[in-house]
Amino acid sequence: MNGARPALSLKGRALRYLAQREHARPELERKLARHTEDPEELARALDELQAKGFISEARVVESVLHQRAAQYGALRLRRELQHKGVAPEAIAQAVAGLADSEFDRALALWQRRFEAATDAREHARQSRFLLARGFSSAVVTRVLRYRPDNAD
Repeated sequence: MNGARPALSLKGRALRYLAQREHARPELERKLARHTEDPEELARALDELQAKGFISEARVVESVLHQRAAQYGALRLRRELQHKGVAPEAIAQAVAGLADSEFDRALALWQRRFEAATDAREHARQSRFLLARGFSSAVVTRVLRYRPDNAD
C-alpha cells in the first residue's frame, strides 16, 4: 500500500469537523465549499446532517458560552457567535443571559490577572485588557474602581 487515503465525501469531512467541536451550519458551509463545485450537493449533505441532529445552533451557542464566558465579555462573545453564523435571535438571547453576570465575570478575570492600579499607565493597561476581552466600558470602569471594602 502506498499510504494514500481515499478522498473523504462532503459528509465525511463535515463529520470530521463536527467530531472536533460544534459548528454552525454557515461555518461548516464555508469550510466545505472549497471541496466541491456543486453547491446543491453541499446543501443536501448539510440538510441531511442537520435533519439527523449533527448540526445544532443551540449546541454551538452553549459550547461557546461554556468555554469562553469566564474569559470574555458579551461584546466579544457576540462577535464570535456572529462569525460562526449563528442567527441574530439566538445571539441576542445568549448575550441577554450573560448580562447579569458581566460585572462578576470581569471582576474575577481582573482579580486573577491584576492588582489595583497604582498609576494612570497601569490603569490604562488594565482597562485596555478588559475592553479587548469584550467587556463594556461601564463594566470596566466599575471593575477598576472596585474595592472589596466598598463593594458596589
